[in-house]
Amino acid sequence: MDIIVTHEHADFDALASLLAAAKLHPGAVAVLPRQMNRNLQEFLALYRDEFPFVAPADLPRQRVDRVIVVDTQTFAPPRRIPADVPVQIIDHHPLVRPLETGWSYWGEPTGATTTLLVEQICNQHVALSPIETTLLLLGIYEDTGSLGYSMTTPRDVRCAAWLLEQGASLAVVNNYLHHPLSDEQRVLYQQLVDNSQPYEFAGQAVIISSAHAPNYGDEISTLAHKLRDLFEPAALFLLVDLGDRVQLVARSSTDAIDVGDIASALGGGGHPRAAAALLRGPTLAQAKERLTQLLEEHAKPPVTVAQIMSYGVQTLSPDTTVADAYARMRRYGHEGFPVVENGRIVGTVTRREIDRALQHGLDRTPIRRYMAQGEVFVRPHDPVAKLQTVMTEQGWGQVPVVGDDGEILGIVTRTDLIKLWSGAARERPSDVAHKLEAALPTLLLDLLRQASSAAGEMGYPLYAVGGFVRDLLLSTPTLDIDLVVEGDAIALAKKLAAEHGGRVRSHRRFGTAKWIINGELEDSPEEQKPATSLPRALDFVTARTEFYEHPTALPTVEQGSIKLDLHRRDFTINTLAIRLDADHWGELLDFYGGRRDLEQGLIRVLHSLSFVEDPTRILRAARLEARLNFRMEERTEQLVAEALDLLDRVSGERIRHELYLTLAEGEPERALARLDELGILRRLHPNLTGNGWVWGRFSALREALAVAEAGNDRHAPEWPGPNGLRLRPALRAMYLALLTYRLDPVAVASLLARLRIVREDQKVVAEVQMLRARELALADNSLSPSHIYRLLADASDAALLAFYAATDSWLVQQRIGQYQRHLRHVRPLLDGTALRRMGIPPGPAYRRLLDALRDARLEGTVSTLAEEEALLQRILAAEEGQVSQRT
Repeated sequence: MDIIVTHEHADFDALASLLAAAKLHPGAVAVLPRQMNRNLQEFLALYRDEFPFVAPADLPRQRVDRVIVVDTQTFAPPRRIPADVPVQIIDHHPLVRPLETGWSYWGEPTGATTTLLVEQICNQHVALSPIETTLLLLGIYEDTGSLGYSMTTPRDVRCAAWLLEQGASLAVVNNYLHHPLSDEQRVLYQQLVDNSQPYEFAGQAVIISSAHAPNYGDEISTLAHKLRDLFEPAALFLLVDLGDRVQLVARSSTDAIDVGDIASALGGGGHPRAAAALLRGPTLAQAKERLTQLLEEHAKPPVTVAQIMSYGVQTLSPDTTVADAYARMRRYGHEGFPVVENGRIVGTVTRREIDRALQHGLDRTPIRRYMAQGEVFVRPHDPVAKLQTVMTEQGWGQVPVVGDDGEILGIVTRTDLIKLWSGAARERPSDVAHKLEAALPTLLLDLLRQASSAAGEMGYPLYAVGGFVRDLLLSTPTLDIDLVVEGDAIALAKKLAAEHGGRVRSHRRFGTAKWIINGELEDSPEEQKPATSLPRALDFVTARTEFYEHPTALPTVEQGSIKLDLHRRDFTINTLAIRLDADHWGELLDFYGGRRDLEQGLIRVLHSLSFVEDPTRILRAARLEARLNFRMEERTEQLVAEALDLLDRVSGERIRHELYLTLAEGEPERALARLDELGILRRLHPNLTGNGWVWGRFSALREALAVAEAGNDRHAPEWPGPNGLRLRPALRAMYLALLTYRLDPVAVASLLARLRIVREDQKVVAEVQMLRARELALADNSLSPSHIYRLLADASDAALLAFYAATDSWLVQQRIGQYQRHLRHVRPLLDGTALRRMGIPPGPAYRRLLDALRDARLEGTVSTLAEEEALLQRILAAEEGQVSQRT
C-alpha cells in the first residue's frame, strides 16, 4: 500500500497537494494530518465526502510500500513504518535536507506545490469534479495570495486559469481565504468594523460600512474581503470618504444582489460579484442614502432551501437494522437517510457508518447505535446561508427539510450546495434564450409564452427538458418539445384550453396532459397559422421521480421536483432544462454536468446503478453515440459491461422498442456496430452481429430505396421496382431482415419471438428467409423465366428489395431486376370471365389454367389471344384424356 502525507497544521496548499497526488496515484491512500488550520476544518466539514481522504485512525492496517510526501520535506508518519520504505518528496521549495537511502525529491520553484501537481493532472487528462478543481484552486490561491504575491509564477496563473475552465468556483475559494493587512489597512479596517451597519433588502443580509480616511493611500478591496469573512453577509458595501471623493467598494456572494448594476448607477462599474465607484460631490451621508435607495430597487429574494432541495424523502426508524438500512441505500441510491421516531427527527445515518458496521459484522444491530443524533433540520424558506451554517456546525451531509406544520418534505445535501456554489446548476439565460428564440417558429414561440404565462398565474414553474434542450445547445434544434411542470400539469393544460381553445386529453395516474390545438387558437388569426409553425398539440408532464423495486423493473413513479425529474433520466446530456416562466425565461438548469459533457462529446450515466435499474439504457447509449458522434465516458462503458447479463431479464417488448428506435436512425448500422462491439447483440442471440457485412448491406438497401424513390429507372435498371415512397414505411422491416439474414431459421424464429416483433415485420423477415433458401435455385444458369417468376412472385416488394441488398450473387440480383422490370407484369389475355364463357365451371382449376397460360407467355410459346385459346383447349383435352384412362 502506498500512502500520501503532508505536514501538520496543514494549509490549503497542503490539502490540495494531497488531493492532486491522490488523483495522479489512484492506488495510493491520502492520509489527512491530525492538525489543520481552522479554514480547512470548516471546508472539510462541508465537503469531506467528496474527497478520497482517510483519517489517520482509519488507515488500513496493511504494509506500507511507499510514502509520498507533499508540500513539506519532513513528516511524521501516521504510524510506524519500516526504515527502508521508499519516500518521495514533492515540494515547491528547494531541497534543504540530505536525502536518506531510498528517498527522492521532485520540486521546482512555483508559488504552490499544488501547481506542480496540477500541471501533471492537465497533461495526463485526469478527470476532476468541480469541487476537486475548487480545492486545487484554493491551494494555489492561498499560497500565492490570490496570485498577488511576488513569488507567484506564470505557471501558477496558467494552472489557476485551467482550473477555472474545468469548473472551479471562485465563490467558494473566496469564502475560505484570508489576507494579511498593512498597518494603514488595519487602522481603516477597524474603523469600518466599528461603523458597520446591518440591513436586510428582499430578505438578503447586507452590511454597509463607512469611514473617514482623507490621507489613505493603500488599497481598499482587501478590506472588503476581510469584512465579508467577518460578517458573512449576502453583500457588502464599503463607503470611504477620501476627502475629495467617496470611494465605493462592493462585494456580493449571491446573484440576488448584482453589485455591478448598483455601482454603474453611481457612475462606476464592475461585475455582479465585485464592483467599485468613485463619487465626487456627495457627502458620505448622501452617498449612503443613495446606496440604500439602489439596494431597495435592485435586491432580489435569496436562494432558498426549497430551490435546491429534493422532495419525497425516504426515512428510517432508529430500530431499522444495519442490513435493512444498507438494502434501502442500494435500492434508492441514497448516501444517507434521516432517522425519524414518533414523527420527530432524531438523527441521520450515512453510508459511511453503515459500511463500517457491516465490516464489523453488525448487520443485525439497530442503527440507533451508529447514527448521528440530533433534531436537525431546515425549513423550505430558509436561505442557503443558514443551511451552510447547519451543515458546518452539525457535520451533517444530508439535512432534512421540514414544513411549518412539522411534516418532513424532503432533504438537501452537500452535493446540492456544491452545485449551487459552483454555478453548475443554473446558468444565465442570455445565450440560451437567444438560441431558443432563433430556433422556434414565431407561432410556436408565442404558444410557449402563453403556456408560460398561464403557469406563472398558477404559481407553477415551467420547463422545456431533455432531448429538445440537448439538440438546441448542439445547434441542431427540433420542434419536439417536452414540457415539465412543477405543479399540476393537467390543471395547466385545462386552463390553456379554456382560455385559448382546443381540448385536453389527460392521464391522472401519470400526471400527463396533451393540449390538442387542432390548428385553431382563439387569439391566432387563421392567416397567421402555417401548418409548419403550429404543432398539433403540446404535451405537459408533472415533475416526478422514480423508484425501482428491483433491477430491470419498470419504475414506480411519484410526484417530485424538477431536479428529481431530471435525475430520473438516462444520461447527463438529457438532464438539461430551460426554464420558460417569464421571470426566468431562458435560464438553463444543469444540475448534473450535462452541458460540460455536451461540449466534450461524452455519454455519461448519472449514477452507477443506472443500467441496473434500466438495462435498455445500454441500447440507448449506443444509439446516442452514433447519432451525435459522441463516445461513452470510461466509467459508463465499464458499467455497460457489468450490466449486460441483466438484458436477459428485460421483456422482449422493451428491447424491441429500443431496437426499433435504433433502426429508425439515419444510419442505424453505426449504432448496431457499436452494440456488436459492446457484446450487446450477442446477448439477444449468440450469432447476431452488426459487423461490416451488415454495415454494407444497410447502405446498399438505402441506395436502392433512393433509386426507387427517385422513380428514374434509367439510372438503375437493375432495380426498377415500385415507387420508393410506398416502400419507405417498410424500411424498418427490411433492416430487420438484413440484420437476421445470416441466422438459421430456428434462430430467426427464436429471436423474433423473444423480441415480440410486430406481425408485419415478421412477415417481411420470413419472406426474406424464404428467398434466401431459394438463392441457389435462382443462381441456376438454366433457369427459365417462368421458374424465376414462381421463385419470386410470392414475396412482397419490401422482401425483394431487402433480398436484393443481401445477396452476394450478381446473377440473382439481375434476375430480381428482370422480375421487377418485366416478368411481374406478364398476364394472360384470358381471365376468369373468359373461362366462364367457355363453359368451364369456377373452382381451383381457374388458378391452374391461368398460371399455365402465364407460364406459356413467359416462355414465349404463346403471344396472341388465339394462341392462348388453342393452348387452353389442348390442356383441357389432355386432362380429359387422363380422366378417361383412369376410369
